[in-house]
Amino acid sequence: MDLPIQSLAVVGAGAMGSGIAALFAAQGLDVVLIDPVPGALERAAGVIDRQLGVYAPDAVAETRRRIRMEAGLEAACSCDLVIEAIPEKLELKRDIFARLDTLCRPETIFATNTSGLSINAIAQAVTRRDRFVGTHFFTPADVIPLVEVVRNDDTSPATVERVMAALRGVGKRPVLVNRDIPGFIANRIQHALAREAISLLEQGIASAEDIDEVVKWSLGIRLALTGPLEQRDMNGIDVHHAIATYLYPDLENRTTPSPLLAEKVANGHIGAKAGQGFYAWPAERREQVLRDKSAALGDLVAWLNSRQTG
Repeated sequence: MDLPIQSLAVVGAGAMGSGIAALFAAQGLDVVLIDPVPGALERAAGVIDRQLGVYAPDAVAETRRRIRMEAGLEAACSCDLVIEAIPEKLELKRDIFARLDTLCRPETIFATNTSGLSINAIAQAVTRRDRFVGTHFFTPADVIPLVEVVRNDDTSPATVERVMAALRGVGKRPVLVNRDIPGFIANRIQHALAREAISLLEQGIASAEDIDEVVKWSLGIRLALTGPLEQRDMNGIDVHHAIATYLYPDLENRTTPSPLLAEKVANGHIGAKAGQGFYAWPAERREQVLRDKSAALGDLVAWLNSRQTG
């Protein structure tokens, strides 16, 4: 494997960190997965086995041997790249990086996996801001190809190229976000879509099942092959402008979460991990959906790649 890094540390052994560790280890890289929370590494082993069992069933044992599990940050000290994948709390991330900054070699590159926290704000915790980037992976991290690589104001071009080369080397499709803005690219688009979908549900326009059906079997299929800007070109920008003129005023545009969303959170109906969200999620259904989704996404990614290469 021709990669610009020889060793990787992943800090945080949740679903995202486990997926990142499995991704790089499956491509032959030595990885240390770090988490001090009791039981976290044991749970991560189960997640990694499940994911590898979906897309690399013959390589589970070999891949697992490349992942060393440790509780202390000291295990990251000699790695070329450290990817942090802990919960989305700014001060917690800054504390971790401040400690890593004193432990790791000066040439080590730091990357924070965040869905939208400010990369500049997190990078303030380190002295090596030129070697600090955001790397926004998508769940499941070892299956979804895209990674948003986000610069902070001081990130060097060499750091960007090295990180993007490492991601390409393990089969990812990195894109560069030139400016640190909340939500980057994907989550801004995703939250705009979700805001409208939740509003339609809240107004009783359609059921959750039917709203999801519309997205999956119209927009979803099309967007897998054509992005929203390319689709505007295909449809005609004049047509889009005409529709936008009458539709935009009627779209959901509130700047705070909807009452329905707030009610769900207040009642503990926070999704599959709690057994209830917009849908009911018995434990066995959740596990089956995760397995089926990973397998289906893997097949879809392979098909899309074959179209581009063949």
